[in-house]
Amino acid sequence: MPVARLRYHLGMYVIRVCAFLAAGAAALLGQAPAPGKAKTAKKPFQARSASTISYSVKDDEETVDITNVTYDVTGDPAPGRPPDSHLVVRTATHSNLLLTGKGVDGTVTIEAWPLGADLESRPRYTVKVPGVGAQAVEGELWLVDRNIDSDAGWWSVYKIGTGQHLLDTYVDLLRFSILREFLTMRYAGLDVPPDDISDARLKDPHIVAVLIYASAEKVVREALITCDNRERATIFRSSADGTRALALVERPGGQQGLRVSFSYNYPSPPNTAVVSIPIAKDDLDLAHAELPPGFHVAAFRR
Repeated sequence: MPVARLRYHLGMYVIRVCAFLAAGAAALLGQAPAPGKAKTAKKPFQARSASTISYSVKDDEETVDITNVTYDVTGDPAPGRPPDSHLVVRTATHSNLLLTGKGVDGTVTIEAWPLGADLESRPRYTVKVPGVGAQAVEGELWLVDRNIDSDAGWWSVYKIGTGQHLLDTYVDLLRFSILREFLTMRYAGLDVPPDDISDARLKDPHIVAVLIYASAEKVVREALITCDNRERATIFRSSADGTRALALVERPGGQQGLRVSFSYNYPSPPNTAVVSIPIAKDDLDLAHAELPPGFHVAAFRR
C-alpha cells in the first residue's frame, strides 16, 4: 500500500477513535447521578409545636410544669456537614419546678433534620440531657446549660452539625480566635471530675481539674492539673468551698495563653493559685506552663 494512502487510513482511524471517546465522555458527563448519589429534593413544609405551662397543687406542694419549644436553622455549611446542608433544629426545654423550694428538674432535647425533610421522620440526630436551656455558639456548637443545681455551674458542649459531645466545662465556655487576620475560633473549658466519675484515672484526690482546648471539630488538647497538697486539691474541686475562673490572656510578644485561677470561698482567705499555659502552634504549650509551687500539669487523653 502506498505510504500516502496508509497515512490517510491511519489519520481517519485516529479521528474515529477520538470522536468515539469524546462521545463517551459527553454521555458520562450528561448521565444521571448513580443511585444513592442523587441530591435529595427539598420539600416545602410547615411545622408547629406547642409550648405549655401548667400549675398544680398536691399535698400542699405547688408545682409548675413548663415546656418551651423553639425552631432554628443552622448556617451553611454546618460544621461536620457538606455544603448546602442546612439543618432544621427543634429545641425543647422541659422544667418541673417545686415552688416549696425543693428544686427543679429539667430536660433539654435537641433534634435536627436536613432542611426540607419531613419533621415527622427520624431526626438526623437527637441530644437529650438533663438541663435548663441550650444556645448556639458561633454557629458551630450547642451549649447546653446543665445547671439544675444552682450552686454549681456546668455546661455540656455538642457539635452543631452532628450532635456529638465535645466537652464539659464547669466554668463559662471561653471562645476566641487564634488569628487576627481571619476568624479561626477556638474554645476552652475546665472540667472538674466529680467524686463518682467512672474513669479511674480521675479519682486521684490530688487532681484539681482538666483544662480543655478545642476547635469546633475536635478536642485538641487536655491538660491534667494536679496539686501535691491533697486538702487544697479537694477544696479547689468543690463548688461549695472553692471558685474557679478561666480567662484568655495576652503574653509578651502578642502570644495568647490561658489563665486558670483557683480560690477558696469566703470566709476563708482566698489562697489563690494561678496556672498559666501559653498557646503555641494551635496547641497548649505545656512545657512552658507557669505553675504555683506544688502544682503540676500533664497532657491527658480520654
